[in-house]
Amino acid sequence: MPRLSEVIAALENLWPAERAESWDAVGTVVGDPNQEVTRVLFAVDPVQEIVDEAVKLGADLLVTHHPLYLRGTTTVAATHFKGRVVHTLIKNDIALHVAHTNADTADPGVSDALAGALDLRITGPLVPDPTDPEGRRGLGRVCALDHPLTVREFAARAAERLPATAQGIRVAGDPEAVLRTVAVSGGSGDSLFDQVRAAGVDAFLTADLRHHPVSEARAHSPLALLDAAHWATEWPWCELAASQLDEISDRHGWDLRVHVSKTVTDPWTAHAASAHPSPATALPTRASRPPSTSDPLGAPN
Repeated sequence: MPRLSEVIAALENLWPAERAESWDAVGTVVGDPNQEVTRVLFAVDPVQEIVDEAVKLGADLLVTHHPLYLRGTTTVAATHFKGRVVHTLIKNDIALHVAHTNADTADPGVSDALAGALDLRITGPLVPDPTDPEGRRGLGRVCALDHPLTVREFAARAAERLPATAQGIRVAGDPEAVLRTVAVSGGSGDSLFDQVRAAGVDAFLTADLRHHPVSEARAHSPLALLDAAHWATEWPWCELAASQLDEISDRHGWDLRVHVSKTVTDPWTAHAASAHPSPATALPTRASRPPSTSDPLGAPN
């Protein structure tokens, strides 16, 4: 059985900490370097329900994409939910390791997994890493579709292939526009519009798109924008990372049991679609609306 230090060394080789952004908090958060590791769980978020799943599974190591303490802390008291996470991990001899922006830009990394889930052919990074002489690492990916699709059809593909969430896929642009090339970036991507336009693609699929950046991006060009749930765009990386560790385990004869959490930790839990009434059937204004005992979702006024 490998020691935690050996497994962490292998993970650091996949996602070196020095390639993380300066503001990021990656690496080992909890764990004894000398403890033995037999079972590993991959997940997006280091939240209590994932830690409880690791306990139930009998995992010795939890690897997450999102950091537990991104902005630092002065306490791990169990009076706070993050402190309870730390206490649960330590009490059950479970280590926690984080690969965040160093996994985003890796080759392969988060956006490679996202492109793979969508059956896209990668042609290169969206924002190349200048330290990579081969030009394969970097943020996001520029991709080609296997055959032309309308925006509507590609949104349906994304909704089908990515993990189901309350949000689903939002679209900005002409649903009938034909797409041949697409850029993708797992996680929040509306800071990348300049690079996406420079790439000359027909559409951009990412997460956490905000009103003003999207409005301005649409004013700049006919680029179609597809907004998926943050968690859904990053979860495919867990399967990719697990397969990478499986291959390392086989090569070293470690016989690790590697798992991927299927627990949905996207914070949004429900979605009520708008009715999209035509002007003739629009709801009356508040002044002319008849008295009602409930709002459109059934909650009492």
